Amino acid sequence: MDFRELDRRTLLVLDKIVAAATPADLARPTPCAGWTLADLLRHQVGENHAFATAARDGSAPDWDAGDLGDDPYAAYRASVDDYLDAVADDAVLTRELAVNTFGTFPGPIAALMHLVDTVAHGWDLARALGLPYEPDADAVSAALRMAERIPDEGREKNGSFAHSVNVPADTSDLDRFLALLGRDPAWRVS
Repeated sequence: MDFRELDRRTLLVLDKIVAAATPADLARPTPCAGWTLADLLRHQVGENHAFATAARDGSAPDWDAGDLGDDPYAAYRASVDDYLDAVADDAVLTRELAVNTFGTFPGPIAALMHLVDTVAHGWDLARALGLPYEPDADAVSAALRMAERIPDEGREKNGSFAHSVNVPADTSDLDRFLALLGRDPAWRVS
């Protein structure tokens, strides 16, 4: 399966979640320690644009340039469109892309990295808003396989994810994925 299609499906799920956010929701806490919903949306906007730039140019100069402006949903939607347009070009599958501070990767791996970020932060957004989250099962499976390969050591240095947490063996693929990225699947807004 092309990871770009799985990412597109996941982004469609996120679109409905982000569209439901109101200006009053932007101050809500998220499962991302120390981040409000506005911080998380800024991160997503910045990542989407940076991945798009890397897909087109091989690298992006700024991975933290997310700007929500006066309309956070419009900013988010524009970033998703930018990303999807950039990765629609099949040439991205044969390019090497520099991804933030993590290194340079073949295009399909970079697309998978974006998928991992999208699935994880989709859950973060849904939890922050108290909404259900039902991502595509194939997307979760692909993201889980990638998360299983992310070493637990060194995460505090690059700030990518927290250390993994333990979950019961019979937990869902989504909850296992979240736990591998250091999220507590039981997290709720208090």
